[in-house]
Amino acid sequence: MEAKFILTDYVDQALARAHYDKLEDDTFAGKIPECPGVVAFAKTLRQCEQELHSVLEDWLLVGLKLGHHLPVIANIDLNQELVHG
Repeated sequence: MEAKFILTDYVDQALARAHYDKLEDDTFAGKIPECPGVVAFAKTLRQCEQELHSVLEDWLLVGLKLGHHLPVIANIDLNQELVHG
C-alpha cells in the first residue's frame, strides 16, 4: 500500500497552478492565484520557484495553526476536521 501525504500532494498541486512573469528588470515574480498572498520575487525563474514553494509552505502552516479557511485544490480539502481512530 502506498503512503498518502496530503500536505505534500496539496503543495504539489498548488505549485502546478503557479503563474510566473518575467519583469521589466529581468527578475521573476510568481504567484498562486488560489492562495491569496502567496507571491515570490527572485533574480531567476528557478529561484522564484523555490521561493514560492517556501512561501506556500509557510502560508499553509500559519493558516492551519490559526484555523484559516484554506482553498480546496485538486479536491484536497485541508479544512476538514481530523478524526482520530
